Amino acid sequence: MFLSVGVGATTGLAAVLFIRLISLIHHFAFSDFANMLPGLGRLWLIVIPVCGALLGGPIIAFFASEAKGHGVPEVMQALIQQGGRIRPRVAVAKIFASALCIGTGGSAGREGPIVQVGSTLGSALGQWLGFSDERIKNLVVCGAAAGIAATFNAPIAGIIFAVEVLLCDLQVAVFGNVVIAAVSSSIVSQFFLGTSPAFSVPAYGMNSPLDILLYAVLGLFSALVALFFIHLLNSFENFFDNLNTPQMVKPAIGALLLGILAFFYPHVSSVMSIFPGDSRLGLPLLDNVPHIYGSGFDFIAEVLQGHASFGLLFMLIFLKPLATSFTLGSGNSGGIFAPALFTGAMLGGCFGYVVKWLAPDFPIEIGAYALVGMASVFAAAARAPLTAMLIVFEMSNDYMLILPLMAAGMTASCVAHWLYPDSIYTIKLTKRGIHFEQGKDLDIMQGVRVEEVMNQDPITVNNDQTLAELFALFQETRLQGFPVLDRDNKLYGVVSLQDLEKNLQNRDQNGEGKDIPLKDIKVLDMATPQPITVFPDEATWSAIRKMAPRDLARLPVISREDPDILVGLISRSDILKAYQVGIMRKQQKQLILDQTTLRRGKDVGFLELTVREAGGCTGRRLADLPLHQSTSIVLIKRSDSEVIPDSETIFQTGDSVSIFCRTSHMEEIRQLFEGTGDR
Repeated sequence: MFLSVGVGATTGLAAVLFIRLISLIHHFAFSDFANMLPGLGRLWLIVIPVCGALLGGPIIAFFASEAKGHGVPEVMQALIQQGGRIRPRVAVAKIFASALCIGTGGSAGREGPIVQVGSTLGSALGQWLGFSDERIKNLVVCGAAAGIAATFNAPIAGIIFAVEVLLCDLQVAVFGNVVIAAVSSSIVSQFFLGTSPAFSVPAYGMNSPLDILLYAVLGLFSALVALFFIHLLNSFENFFDNLNTPQMVKPAIGALLLGILAFFYPHVSSVMSIFPGDSRLGLPLLDNVPHIYGSGFDFIAEVLQGHASFGLLFMLIFLKPLATSFTLGSGNSGGIFAPALFTGAMLGGCFGYVVKWLAPDFPIEIGAYALVGMASVFAAAARAPLTAMLIVFEMSNDYMLILPLMAAGMTASCVAHWLYPDSIYTIKLTKRGIHFEQGKDLDIMQGVRVEEVMNQDPITVNNDQTLAELFALFQETRLQGFPVLDRDNKLYGVVSLQDLEKNLQNRDQNGEGKDIPLKDIKVLDMATPQPITVFPDEATWSAIRKMAPRDLARLPVISREDPDILVGLISRSDILKAYQVGIMRKQQKQLILDQTTLRRGKDVGFLELTVREAGGCTGRRLADLPLHQSTSIVLIKRSDSEVIPDSETIFQTGDSVSIFCRTSHMEEIRQLFEGTGDR
């Protein structure tokens, strides 16, 4: 508990530092820096983000690659695979890289960086004190909750975010520490930043119970917009990951695209009868920063007051995700929370205008729909409806819309999960082969099949046996349940000791069969027919998913060819055995990987050569070089990038080439690439 207070307070101080650093950089970039060459005018909107990315890119590329993107997936990966261990340098890199990105106009939020910073502080403290993995994970989650609590002045939402997104289950010991960390973080941030909510919202309320239906429809549209956001961001991440340029330059390319979009979209919006002032087409830059820059909270406040046109709101539904994809997809550093809230507010405002147009006599508050839209889009994107509902409630301090927030948020989250299983946080992990669901390491449990750990010869009972025989079997075996077969030895159901006791108690209370001896009651009367089953070739995690929600202690395993044939039984103890098997396999794979090396033979080896003009390969394709069939060009290092060569690769002077060849051909190859055989 004492350490939770320390992690929370330190995270709160880090959040204050981060927020003020963003403000300082923003004012300098769009005021002092832009005034150095006032003749550039609005062209500074392109120059400033690129300059910020050129400063932040090297920090990410050379100091801490984990600072790339929005940070939460990296925290989740550390919890799953690394026992909560995060390098301490990540906190420093994340603060400065994200502050440069957001302060110079990058379309990103500040909550993701602070979540990662708080998690890193908790992890570093746990590692320094030599804690176990579980205690380090505890402090990591405390730091994450403290980050949300401090950034948004929303301690309850911070707690729920940690439990809903990172833990995915509720453990009393962990939950208590998370609460303490969030409280201490909020106290520190409120001391420096004030206690007022993020938005000042009028007292909106529900005019009729039928409003819930409209908010549910808004939740449906929110799910679609959230999926558009997820796929757009993922597409740009894939594009930039495959781009053959140095990692430190990629954020600048994204910033250039963002700047061009910010420069031209006000001109396009004027065609849609949007006033230049509404789209911030003017000078000075500090007072006319485009809506798609930064977190956009100032414009969200206007929308929540109902002070925005339909055309501008509709346009920003698509432009904000695009701007965020340029920023974070290119590898810059920032959070995804604020852009999702921004997009949701735009969608909600648009939806309110449409309802008002379709039903002019119906009392509609545009700001109310914008407020609910904020929660529902984030709920669908992050699959965290409770977090979304509570954070919007705490940021607005408006309880009257709690029912619409719940209806729209749950609708959006469920529909989005039905249409696409991954959230905006887990999609990056899925691409890396990491599965994060309900707090379990599915990467391990998916590798063990049910047939590997099930009891292949379980004790069974027939449905025509007597209750006396069943009681005797319970006492003899000390087991708690059995599969039940019919006369044809086909699966009929299951019977457990709990079922038996419950049925007998009900009979006594109802006065039924009090005088009937146990030998005259059949198992058929007590068994549960048509039980939940699992196939032997399914992964163990599939059995977990069927057992956990129903609190089942065992599942019959049936043949896939004939579902009536019992082939085994899997119980909770078998699940534990499956986890041990999975851990052992993972360790064995790592051991094999560590022991496996590419050894040199007697007549083969590697060459590291530099392409020189004196050689004969400069400017030529790999396919045109007179190389022996046994010679392989493994890698080309060019400037700050690495190239995997193919037949069309053209060699350039200064390239560093790794070659695998026979020792008898080495001198010949040196002559070809360097122009000399001397060494």
